Amino acid sequence: MADSSASTAHGHPADGNKRDTLELIAGAGAAIFAGSIGWALVGSMNPSKDVLALSSVDVDLKPILPGQGITVMWQGKPIFIRHRTAAEIAEARNVKPSELNDVQLDKARVKPGHDQWIVLVGICTHLGCIPLGNKTTDMRGEYNGWFCPCHGSQYDTSGRIRKGPAPTNLPVPPYAFESDTRIKIG
Repeated sequence: MADSSASTAHGHPADGNKRDTLELIAGAGAAIFAGSIGWALVGSMNPSKDVLALSSVDVDLKPILPGQGITVMWQGKPIFIRHRTAAEIAEARNVKPSELNDVQLDKARVKPGHDQWIVLVGICTHLGCIPLGNKTTDMRGEYNGWFCPCHGSQYDTSGRIRKGPAPTNLPVPPYAFESDTRIKIG
């Protein structure tokens, strides 16, 4: 009569504990493998070091004289930084809100105590051109600010749209003064 208990090919009884252990090891290995693939996939979606470096820019303002401006790059966009003269500040403050296409007061576009500095994203809000006016030799338009020669948009010394097809003011990027002569954009 044949033995009804399970046996191996050699006639020895099968050990269920060994099979359970092997299944447990194989399952744990598969879980670890899947976890490491998932971890690598999620890690690859993080920004690279060069992208993180562009997330903020430190700018030394000392070399910029009143009336001058510089352009720096931040996140692939030109940023206009102008050291405004007392006349440019007065001109920006004396505009009546009824004269503005996109109403925003000058004091809302500068940091308190640093009215002489205007920091703007240098991209025309009409079709994405880069306006002229950040260099002292550039054409600045009727309002002494920035002028986009492509379609004639004109911005004042606060970067507000005053004439032309641009629908909104030049945006103010996030920035903070780290000292009286240094800002951090981003």
